[in-house]
Amino acid sequence: MKEISIFILFTLFASFAAMGQMESPVSWTVKADVAEEVITITYEANIDKGWYVYSQFLENDMGPIPTSIHLETEGLETMGDTAELGDKKEGYDSLFEMNIVKYADKLSIVQKIKNQPGLKNIKGYIEYMTCDDSRCLPPANIDFDIVVN
Repeated sequence: MKEISIFILFTLFASFAAMGQMESPVSWTVKADVAEEVITITYEANIDKGWYVYSQFLENDMGPIPTSIHLETEGLETMGDTAELGDKKEGYDSLFEMNIVKYADKLSIVQKIKNQPGLKNIKGYIEYMTCDDSRCLPPANIDFDIVVN
């Protein structure tokens, strides 16, 4: 009887350990090119084969969570819209049963911010969602803190 309860306990711990290991098919890097007047920030997602990250510019609220950049440093002035670059896939998506824009392999989002005297760092986070052809992972937030001076 004791052997059975030890086996059950071991099985439960193994199950919890497996659940604790989150799959992460997307890795992000954030870098800044600092000039006297403009800081160009590039947010780059490297996406595992078979997975996708969704555009910031989705038109339907019933589909996947769009990628978004949240700047938390007070007083920043963005310059224009962000640009998306990468292996863009646009059209009907059978998982969501709607037309969407998503990226495979790599997504780069480029944002320009006005440089200001005394600006030392830019803090924020990236919110994104990733799916393959049959399932989605919960939305995730990636914090960043860029030293600019």
